[in-house]
Amino acid sequence: MHSYYNLILKKAGQFLSNLQINLLKFALAIRAYSPTVQMFQQIAADEPPPEGCGAFVVIHEKHTCKTNEIKKLLKKATKRPRPYLFKGDHKFPTLKEDGPVVVLYAEMGTKEFVKFHKILSEKAQKEEIVYILRHYVQKPSSRKMYLSGYGVELAIKSTEYKAVDDTQVKGMWEEKEIDVQGFLFSKLKQMHPDLKNNLKEFKKHLIETTNNMEPLKVWELQDLSFQAAARIMSAPVYDTLKVMKDIAQNFPIRARYDTYACFSNTVFMFHFNEILGIQPGEARLFLNGIHIDLDFHDPFSILETLKLEGKVMHGLHELGIKEEILSKFMRLHIHPTDDSYALDIRHSSIIWVNNIEQDHRYSTWPASYQELLKPTFPGVIQQIRRNLYNLVLFVDPVQEDTGDYMKLAELFYHHNVPLRIGFVFILSTREDIDGNEDAGIALWRTFHYIEEEYDTSQAFTSIINVNGNVLTVNHVKDVLRSEYPHADIQSILDGHSEYDEGRKAGATFYKKTGLGPLPQALFNGMPFNREEMDAAELETVILQRIIDATGFFQRAVFMVCVTFLSKCKMKCMVVNGSLTCDVLYFAVPFDVEDFSTFSFLDSQDKSAVISDNMKYLTKKGIFIFYMDEDALYAVTIWIIADFDKPSGRRLLSNALKHLKTSSHTRLGILNNPSSQIKEDNTAIARGILTTFLTQNNNNLKSFLSKLSKEETAKSLAAGTKIAKFLIPGMDDDTFEKKYNTLGLDLIKTHQMFCQEVLKLLPGQMAVMSNGRVLGPLDENEFYAEDFNLLEKITYSTSAEKIKAIVKEMGNSSKSFHVTYQFLFFFNSVIKVDPQQNEPFYDVIAIVDPLTREAQKMAHLLIVLKDIINVKLRLFLNCRSKLSEVPLKSFYRFVLEPELTYGINKHLPSEPVAKFLELPESPLLTLNMITPESWLVEAVNSSCDLDNIHLQDVSTIIAEYELEYILLEGHCFDVTMGQPPRGLQFTLGTKSNPVMVDTIVMANLGYFQLKANPGAWTLRLRKGRSDEIYRVFSHEGTDSVADLTDVTVVLNNFRSKIIKVQVQKKPDKMNEDLLNDGTTGKKGNQESEKKSDILNIFSVASGHLYERFLRIMMLSVLRHTKTPVKFWFLKNYLSPTFKDVIPHMAKKYGFKYELVQYKWPRWLYQQTEKQRIIWGYKILFLDVLFPLAVDKIIFVDADQIVRSDLKELRDLDLNGAPYGYTPFCDSRKEMDGYRFWKSGYWASHLGKRKYHISALYVVDLKKFRKIAAGDRLRGQYQALSQDPNSLSNLDQDLPNNMIHQVAIKSLPQEWLWCETWCDDESKKKAKTIDLCNNPQTKEPKLKAAARIVPEWVDYDSEIRQLIQQIEKEKKNLTFFQKGNLHTYSSAIF
Repeated sequence: MHSYYNLILKKAGQFLSNLQINLLKFALAIRAYSPTVQMFQQIAADEPPPEGCGAFVVIHEKHTCKTNEIKKLLKKATKRPRPYLFKGDHKFPTLKEDGPVVVLYAEMGTKEFVKFHKILSEKAQKEEIVYILRHYVQKPSSRKMYLSGYGVELAIKSTEYKAVDDTQVKGMWEEKEIDVQGFLFSKLKQMHPDLKNNLKEFKKHLIETTNNMEPLKVWELQDLSFQAAARIMSAPVYDTLKVMKDIAQNFPIRARYDTYACFSNTVFMFHFNEILGIQPGEARLFLNGIHIDLDFHDPFSILETLKLEGKVMHGLHELGIKEEILSKFMRLHIHPTDDSYALDIRHSSIIWVNNIEQDHRYSTWPASYQELLKPTFPGVIQQIRRNLYNLVLFVDPVQEDTGDYMKLAELFYHHNVPLRIGFVFILSTREDIDGNEDAGIALWRTFHYIEEEYDTSQAFTSIINVNGNVLTVNHVKDVLRSEYPHADIQSILDGHSEYDEGRKAGATFYKKTGLGPLPQALFNGMPFNREEMDAAELETVILQRIIDATGFFQRAVFMVCVTFLSKCKMKCMVVNGSLTCDVLYFAVPFDVEDFSTFSFLDSQDKSAVISDNMKYLTKKGIFIFYMDEDALYAVTIWIIADFDKPSGRRLLSNALKHLKTSSHTRLGILNNPSSQIKEDNTAIARGILTTFLTQNNNNLKSFLSKLSKEETAKSLAAGTKIAKFLIPGMDDDTFEKKYNTLGLDLIKTHQMFCQEVLKLLPGQMAVMSNGRVLGPLDENEFYAEDFNLLEKITYSTSAEKIKAIVKEMGNSSKSFHVTYQFLFFFNSVIKVDPQQNEPFYDVIAIVDPLTREAQKMAHLLIVLKDIINVKLRLFLNCRSKLSEVPLKSFYRFVLEPELTYGINKHLPSEPVAKFLELPESPLLTLNMITPESWLVEAVNSSCDLDNIHLQDVSTIIAEYELEYILLEGHCFDVTMGQPPRGLQFTLGTKSNPVMVDTIVMANLGYFQLKANPGAWTLRLRKGRSDEIYRVFSHEGTDSVADLTDVTVVLNNFRSKIIKVQVQKKPDKMNEDLLNDGTTGKKGNQESEKKSDILNIFSVASGHLYERFLRIMMLSVLRHTKTPVKFWFLKNYLSPTFKDVIPHMAKKYGFKYELVQYKWPRWLYQQTEKQRIIWGYKILFLDVLFPLAVDKIIFVDADQIVRSDLKELRDLDLNGAPYGYTPFCDSRKEMDGYRFWKSGYWASHLGKRKYHISALYVVDLKKFRKIAAGDRLRGQYQALSQDPNSLSNLDQDLPNNMIHQVAIKSLPQEWLWCETWCDDESKKKAKTIDLCNNPQTKEPKLKAAARIVPEWVDYDSEIRQLIQQIEKEKKNLTFFQKGNLHTYSSAIF
């Protein structure tokens, strides 16, 4: 295995740089590509594979694992459905895309793969097929791999660090008052001054090895952050990060040592807030100026950033840009170019029907932009007297469907939608045309007659009234006769009509826009795509555009930047092509005319040869051979075309027109012949190239313009010598000599570059701007105005800034980017210099060493140092006057720079989290801190991971498994602009369409689905969801936007977030999803409503509470005859509980389901496990359970039921969404502990009661209908960021929201608790809760046996069952110990 790994790296080294090899090692170490491999395996399984085949091909739905059957299956392949190709498919490189598709499923390196690949690659090279390779292993290993890239935390559950003495003590900094393990070192130094250094080392040893966990005094807490920083700074440079990591990750046992460190506050007061707006204690990590937010970035996303940055750095380094100048380039803030730009809609050819700012009909509307900030109901469009929303329709009046678009415009107009409407009529441009013969001309002249005699509004209304699906002249005359009987129809329509002015302008404007087939529409200058131009859908699309634009305008008004409204919109350039970026290299010493050598170069070297030999033309008519300050052009444009074709010459002519007014562009050309290269069909191309190679005067552009004319081409084709066209002032002799000796190799070189590097077919046209390729272009698609726009975009987004740095190269007096100016004012705590003459990453870290961010960042920086050549600067942003312990946990970040192998070199070492030499006294709980998209579960543990006490056990091993990767999304109804609450999605494959499902919540339209690597199909759930709605569009998916079945590919460990827009079907516009609770099933289960099941929900974490939970379940079952289904939150259940529960279900005859939900990333995150569990009790009730469940009862794990819970389920809640039991008031000796009787709660609740959350019943139908879950989450988000709010989250939140979400107060007997209720009321108790007693603090196990006599019997019964289960396991003949494996592991 180890030798195979080294062989792979050796082979990869032939193609990759040292940086890329290191990134490959890191990618392999974190298994970054394993999900992609698994994805292909899942796709193969869905085919499914033929039996017994190590490799097989699929040819348009036909399978075979025999190579001799390929030819037969190809014969009629194109008549069968073409297979779906994924974006991540490995396609054999060929230019042809329309041949039959052959998909090979095989494992690279096997004999079967070689056999198939040889045949298929030959066919692909001959362009007979499109060859796709997908990874497939016939018999994958059952051994699960170990993962890295996650954190493990051991949090201290005790509160001893909060028990601090607030008394101020004098002389607190004197060392003589403090002993270290019984030694008073100040006295020892006085007694033995000659041993001063030895005593210092001995003291340090004692402090570092102690596991002293005594609480720190208040005065010891105040400057802990500065003291930790002092320790870090005092360490040798090579150990600084290790010291910071040790302090942050082991702080509970390093805290006391830090109190001994001496420091000076001034060293650390860097004033980050003044320079970067960073508050004390906050952390920032910058990589080449890119902010890496550790809350959202994980090692997998950081790897992608390193790869992208590395590619650019390598290219710049090859260009000779090095060290600090390279760093400046990488820190440039470049605005990404968008693929859509707005047309200037102030063109004179647009006929505006209305003007909202000036027309009288809108005079009562408010004109202030501030109106945008006023609240409105969802979907309501605010009426403001401003031309904020503009619709322009390009129409040919005689087209069949034009009337539909005209009537839609009329609909908006007459309903006073705040939309300015304009038309561009595309009509015949013939001079002598009669309106009596052409219906479009007749309509145009009629419109202008009515407009002149009356007004534009009436003219618009009149032409709308023209009847007929296809416009005719008679239709127009009928309108004139009926509505304007006095009009002289003949003079209006005839060829000399006075109402014909401006007719040609529309056609000219339309041609210049580059818009596709008519009709076309623009919203605020932005074109609609073809799918949106469906007449039946356009109304909805326009309304959604208005709603989207409103949000943009609202933000603009809020930021006081509405000045853009008066600015010119840029012209739109519509290019039907791909967009790629390549860095060109200048270091290959080959001649561009040496075709034989050129043909053997790889793509990178071909690019280098072409770019190194390219000659350029500028506005001045001179050629730029070298880059110097006097002639530095920021925008480089290459024209790629066959210049012996009219379309190629027109493209060149348009570029030359643009060059006349350009001051930033230099122009080069590449010839891409469309046919076999001969002297007689390359005359103009050779003439152009010769001109570039020989001429250097101002007559050059004139000669090129002459060559681009059609009459010149015709004359040359007729035999005229090119010398006849030379312009006075040109160097005739040099030109003719070069032209006659040029040969065809240069053109062959150009052709090969166009086809092999730019992937263009022969004769295809394209334009390249600063390495970005736009194309292939159609004929007449790129005009001089398009070149102008391209220059503006390129210059404004990147080239201007790059030009400034290039000018600065060699001038060290210039300052850095403003973001980094603070670096010159302060010295970093650590500075790691990069290796010389190699590209390096510029990493800046700002952190408080005693924060959760430091726990992760310290280890990450150590790994980055090992992976990449890095210039690292670390700044410590300390907090002062701490009042509580900043870190209460031990932490490990599982991440290695590359794979390591053990002694036998057979398998790589398993990445694990190890906690060594921990103190035995504290009670610990284990938390997995994983990437956002991971759902993990504990699969094996030697103890209770929620309550770890190392005094009871010396070594503990826990194994966790990555169970699912999360697919997240946001869903909106395009008609209302709101999330469709209650909408259900399903996720599945071709063979199993419904594997998981989910419900959309109203908060951001959020939904999540559990999945794994593979290709999945997202659908609306069968039932009311797909009866009422249809999928309208989607983003972030792997299928085209208009497909109803949405294909989603999960091929990495990073988060996948999609956006889905749905729309109600026309006949279901008044239907409500939540009006009918019989939406259907969840999975394959029957509707819970139909079978009268008692649904009980509970949560538990840790063995003790799971013991209580099993007893609670038994007490429920003992007191009801109704079938029971238990719902448990899976997130925190132990492996032991999950092993036992199926046996309990079988013995006692109940159903159960483990529900799981990942805390959404946008909802404020809790860090303490108990508070997370409390959150799950209340925050996700509307999405945890299927819509078929009408009511659910939550019962705390530590509760004993003494009555039939069916009675509670059937209780009338009087319209409230849930019912809670109020706290008892009868035990008077506890009055001093009833916090709800005074202060905030007393005033907030008024006469209402404070309710306990140990037992409640939820009417889920009502709960969803009034959006109770969304309201609760909204209030939680507002309150939770204040650490003093929601101290008892699960019950404080519903009590806080009692005025917005009503609570039905249940009868008191439904929950009895000894702490708050007197002994007399216990007789009527229907449930007994084992509440904590703040007065006695009696342990729960002891209280349970004393308070509830039957509890002991329940406990004994469950124990016997567990013993029986364990006995049966031991009797299994084939049981082998240690057969559990996992994806991720934590050992401590």
